[in-house]
Amino acid sequence: MAERVSVRVTYVTESFPPDVNGVAHTAVRVAEHLLSRGHEPLVIAPEPARGMPLPDRKYSFPIVRVPSIGLPMYPGFRVGLPGSSVRAAIAEHRADVVHLHGPFVLGAGGCAAAIRAEIPIIAVYATDLPAYARAYHTGAVGEAFAWHRLRKIHNAASRTLSPCTATASDLRAHGVDRVAVWARGVDCVRFNPAKRSEQLHAELADGAELVVGYVGRLAAEKRIDLLAEIADLPGVRLVLVGSGPAEAAIRRAIPSAVLLGQRTGEDLAAIYASLDVFVHAGPHDTFGQTLQEAAASGLPVIAPAAGGPLDLVRDGATGFLVKPGDARALSDAVATLLADPARRTAQGAAARQMVLGRTWPVMCDQLIDHYADVLGAGSSTAREAVAA
Repeated sequence: MAERVSVRVTYVTESFPPDVNGVAHTAVRVAEHLLSRGHEPLVIAPEPARGMPLPDRKYSFPIVRVPSIGLPMYPGFRVGLPGSSVRAAIAEHRADVVHLHGPFVLGAGGCAAAIRAEIPIIAVYATDLPAYARAYHTGAVGEAFAWHRLRKIHNAASRTLSPCTATASDLRAHGVDRVAVWARGVDCVRFNPAKRSEQLHAELADGAELVVGYVGRLAAEKRIDLLAEIADLPGVRLVLVGSGPAEAAIRRAIPSAVLLGQRTGEDLAAIYASLDVFVHAGPHDTFGQTLQEAAASGLPVIAPAAGGPLDLVRDGATGFLVKPGDARALSDAVATLLADPARRTAQGAAARQMVLGRTWPVMCDQLIDHYADVLGAGSSTAREAVAA
């Protein structure tokens, strides 16, 4: 066994707890894994909004918070402001590699600091910002600006990691070089069919035969409005878990839906397992962590045939892929599973089986391999030394 080499990784993330989203969750899991493998992570993240709890003390790795501002269109999300504190943190940490997760504003500052210090960069593409620019009606100018900025950041990196194959192709088509695919992990112990509660299922169903659930942000780009036809199906109860700026609009548009608010931990795991079907309508997801969590919970997953879901759902085997933006296709898929309980059970079992090999340790070890590559560990022996 080669001698372990400790790598100092400065991880610059656009989002971190108390935020609840895929970028924030991934940052925690990666930093924890790096620490467990003997490496030395430092996380640089935005300060939360005033009055929000600061969970940093519960983590074993160091965290540097930078000043942040809220977005007018999304006041619950904070944008970290790059500046001298980012440069100082990277220098003080003596980073071997700078990891930029979802870089756009704070990540751009981390990118500039790494270039100045001649430190290799791994840039992880996480959010389809050009598509969000369209969703929030900034027009072609907003979309073009997003691509211009993303190209500049990602082409400065030694390697860009895309969360799925479709997004990797899109990045290459828009002029981003040196792209590889790195997916995300899922906790198959926490998210487990064994956590199903028939009592909770009965409470959620309220007399309905089938409980169909969505977990995620309640925001315009998630296209939750497309789930209205599902809520109208006889024998179906639609349950929405999450929070966000579109909550009031969703309550008006789908008055029969059950909105449970933000849930986490074992509470969330029990809700997943107590659903019958998971549905997702947003066409802009570059991955879809909640789809993996639903699959691990033994649920068939219905999602648009676009972006991350193309890698996460095996059409007809672990759920259904449907035409993006098609409300009728979503409701028809739910109706198919409502009418065929045996198929529903088989798809849920196949979905869990599919994700059992996608644990966080497995996926984070793959990330460490990418670090080794950009650090110049060309031989398998050197790569094993870094990843040990």
